[in-house]
Amino acid sequence: MSEGLLLEVRGLHAGYGKAEVLRGLSIAAPAGSVITVIGPNGAGKSTLLGALMGLLPAKFPQPGDSLRFEGEDISRLTLEERVMRGLALVPERRELFGTMSVEDNLVLGGWRPRRLGVAAWRDGIDRVFELFPRLKERRAQQAGTLSGGERQMLAIGRALMGQPKLLMLDEPSLGLAPLIVRDIFTIIGQLRRSGVTILLVEQNARAALDVADHGYVLETGDLVLEGPAADLADDPRVIETYLGAKK
Repeated sequence: MSEGLLLEVRGLHAGYGKAEVLRGLSIAAPAGSVITVIGPNGAGKSTLLGALMGLLPAKFPQPGDSLRFEGEDISRLTLEERVMRGLALVPERRELFGTMSVEDNLVLGGWRPRRLGVAAWRDGIDRVFELFPRLKERRAQQAGTLSGGERQMLAIGRALMGQPKLLMLDEPSLGLAPLIVRDIFTIIGQLRRSGVTILLVEQNARAALDVADHGYVLETGDLVLEGPAADLADDPRVIETYLGAKK
């Protein structure tokens, strides 16, 4: 493994059937960092996360191409095996169990530490409630009756119950009110400080670059820019296309 890298992707090709969306994409995520991928609708951001999680087939056609996690090639592992390695995805649609309570959704999220024999895995529920006090107030409420912001909080909390090493977030601000978006990104910053490595896919480029260490700009399946998040936030092309005006 390249020193300090938790995730290293080289030459990833992925898509749907014969339709190739990503063409030779390479990214890296140092341990304990927040990495963001920004870009317009249809750029391939969700395809990237699906391929990394094992939900979509991925190809690495050239010698040296690979998907490495903690230094090991995981490109042939199943979704379940990747979960057990410590990858977690919060999908854009959240995909909660709507007729189950908030607490029961969190319990289901503890599947990985239970399988690993972690005796105190239920303590994760209290940690989630510390991050999201609103969920504690609604612990017995059905997930399907929560507001959009509360559902996003629950989806992130459920993923955290798995004690992931890499947390992948697909458009966490989508459809949320500005105040809730601010709360979600505050939590992302807190998770980073706690040591969780985060791969953040976002259309809200300003919020994503504000919280990230390093960023990638993805357009129509190709990376067109990358660099420290602060540098991208000052890049004229990024400002014109994604930020609207310089801060």
